[in-house]
Formats: sequence, C-alpha cells, structure tokens
Amino acid sequence: MKVGIVQLNSTDNKENNIYKALKGIESASGDGADFVVLPEYVDFMGMDKEKNKKAENIPGKTSELFSKEAKKNNIYLNCGSILEKADDQRVYNTSILFNPKGEIIAKYRKTHLFDVYLKNKIIDKESDTVKPGEEIVAAKTKFGGIGLTICHDLRYPEIFRSLALKEKVKIICVPAAFPFYTGAFHWEILLRARAIENQCYIIAAAQIGKSSPNRECFGNSMIIDPWGTIIAKAKEEETVLVKDIDFNYLDTIREKAPVFPNRKPNIYKLNHN
Repeated sequence: MKVGIVQLNSTDNKENNIYKALKGIESASGDGADFVVLPEYVDFMGMDKEKNKKAENIPGKTSELFSKEAKKNNIYLNCGSILEKADDQRVYNTSILFNPKGEIIAKYRKTHLFDVYLKNKIIDKESDTVKPGEEIVAAKTKFGGIGLTICHDLRYPEIFRSLALKEKVKIICVPAAFPFYTGAFHWEILLRARAIENQCYIIAAAQIGKSSPNRECFGNSMIIDPWGTIIAKAKEEETVLVKDIDFNYLDTIREKAPVFPNRKPNIYKLNHN
C-alpha cells in the first residue's frame, strides 16, 4: 500500500485552504498513493470566534468536495479534520474517512480537546469553541483496519490501545495542528511510542507555520512503521510525501515480538490483598 501525507499551512482563508488540500490530494494520487491523509483543521485555522461561522453539516459542501476527490482518484482519503456544526456555541472537530467510491465509511469527532496553559508559551482552550466527541472510531478497508484520532489524542495512549485491541487496526491516523513549542519536545516521541506500543503504522499529517500572529504549528509530518522507525518525514514547508508501507512486515513484528495479551483481560486487575 502507498500512503500519502499532505502537510499544509492553513489560514483563515477557507476557500484557499480547500484548494491547496485538493491539489495536495491530486499530487499524492499522481505519485501512486492508495490512501491520503490531510492535517487537522484543514479547512480553517483562524480566530476561534469565527469557527462557528465556518462550520458545516456533514455531508456538506466541503465533505462533498473531498468525496468527489476520493472517487476521482480512486483512493481512500482521510480529510484530516474539518469544522462540523454542533450547536450555537461550539462546533465538532471532525475527521472523515472516505473510500474510493467517495462514500463516508467513518466519522470521528475529536474526544480529547487541547486545553493547555503554559505561561509565556501557550494559552489555549479548545473546549471553549469545540464540543468533544464520545466514541472511538475505526473502519474496515481492503487493506485492513484504519483507526482515527486527532492531534491532542496523541497524549492519551488508551485510545490508541483501544483501536489496536478492539478494532484490530493496522493503521492509525493522527492529523494534527501541533503547536511549535510542545511539538519540539513531544511530537516525535509520542508518535513513535504509539507505533511501538501497538505495532501499527502511524500516519501523521500536520499543519506547519504561522496561521495567525500567536499560533505557529510544528509540522514534521511523519509516517512511522510498527517498529517505531520513521520511514518518511516532511521538510519545513508545505509538501506532499508518498511512501510504501508493508503489512507483511507488520504481521511479522506482531508474531515475533507480540505485545498483545494472549490471556484474559482480568490479569491486568490490581490485587489489593
């Protein structure tokens, strides 16, 4: 399977953001990608107070554009995430997976929101404008199971473990708009850890650069194999990468160095005696 990741610098110009995303999809497909992943907030990276105005229903205009692109290029497509209407105060940060027919086969609403206060570095409360989702989501494809996460979910290993154990996924997507400050310390370490722990491919498409005067994203989009090796890494620019991934290699690692339980789950219960 060939996987493509599209690294972008989205701004408050929604139309231009979507245009660049569609061009990136075409480029990745032209290089042979069977599956393409876009970054978080691919449609809009502007002022928080504007999110509700930019949000859409799903299906809606933006999701239909991505649906047509998936069908035209005969690929699986993860749109990264877009703003989905929720209520008058907040939106959902929603990731959609399309099959090569352009059909929505999975929709995931970000569950772990970015509420962080680091003095003089980052002050952000995503939950002020975004409503959290309530379930983990994966889809079966002809290549195997694909699990969906978004950005800050990366710090919660239980969602990745649930996808690996319950859904038996071979790929987990991590579209992101990781802040530059925390990204420099944690992005690569956490991505590699999630791949190693769950012996799966991690496909992390990220935003890069400044989207506003006080918001800069780390970029460094990556594809990581089940041994934790970085097999593709983006340069510090808007770009497209396409890389082969090997499920026989994944199966060999899971067989030779198993990390999945072969006994009943109650062995993990604490003994208080």
